[in-house]
Amino acid sequence: MDKKDKKYYLGTVCVVGKANAGKSSLINALIKEKVSIVSPKPQTTRDNIVGIYNDEDSQIVFVDTPGIHHSDSKLGDIMNKNVALASIDVDLVLLLVDGSKGIDDKTLTFIQSFKKYENVILLVTKTDLTTFEKLYPHLQKLNELTFLKEILPISSHKNRNLDVLLSMIKKYLPQVDENDLLFDREVYTTKSTKFICGEIIREKMLYALDNEVPHGVAVSIIKFEEYSTLAKVYADIICEKQSHKSIIIGKKGQMLKKIGQLSRLDIEKMLGKQVYLELFVKVKENWKNNNAILQELSENAQDVY
Repeated sequence: MDKKDKKYYLGTVCVVGKANAGKSSLINALIKEKVSIVSPKPQTTRDNIVGIYNDEDSQIVFVDTPGIHHSDSKLGDIMNKNVALASIDVDLVLLLVDGSKGIDDKTLTFIQSFKKYENVILLVTKTDLTTFEKLYPHLQKLNELTFLKEILPISSHKNRNLDVLLSMIKKYLPQVDENDLLFDREVYTTKSTKFICGEIIREKMLYALDNEVPHGVAVSIIKFEEYSTLAKVYADIICEKQSHKSIIIGKKGQMLKKIGQLSRLDIEKMLGKQVYLELFVKVKENWKNNNAILQELSENAQDVY
């Protein structure tokens, strides 16, 4: 076939589910790049992260949404609104449920709330944390939900059934000419380098700190300078309480040093060059309900990569 006659599968796929269902892990595994941060703690993703998958016959735009959860702040409201907006005008919805926890009646009700979407594939995630014998009765329950186009057990950690998933997705996407593709084929995210640096720092805090602190913090990149062999990154870590600031800094600054070292290694891997990273910790009470701070964080996310 002449190259000009070659067709490509092209479409937008929204990835949704409750907090900690494995959405970010799935997108990172498919894209094979660090697009979205991952943590065992729920509500890790706060913004709609766009990851772009390219292969020889497709370009698939994945939108990683925040976990659906009960909101108690303006930040939480924004996160839930992001999920709703991302689900509009997409070719396909990937709905994730955590298979390691089983499928109870509450989860079934949650799944049924997606009946209004035309194309829904249900992914039963984290199958590496359970057995087929335990999972099989739950899969039988799910087979009764006839509005689902497909049901597929997967494990992002073990790359289980991810090739099957990509083939499945393509069945529901239109085909276009190469000139109609949305992005250059080497692009893998629409998020800025600056934004991803901030997310990497937040990821390391999620791993390193107590449960009460990480969801009360944000990271704002105040200065980003990139040269041929070096990048300089200056970031504010924003927390809600003076006691949180003390925890983040740690005894003799050891916790902040650890967060910085872990972050710098990942940022260097992403950029392919040496990184100088400087972190500052600032207390801004009730920042999650402060429109000015939320607007500033949102603007940081909008720069095109």
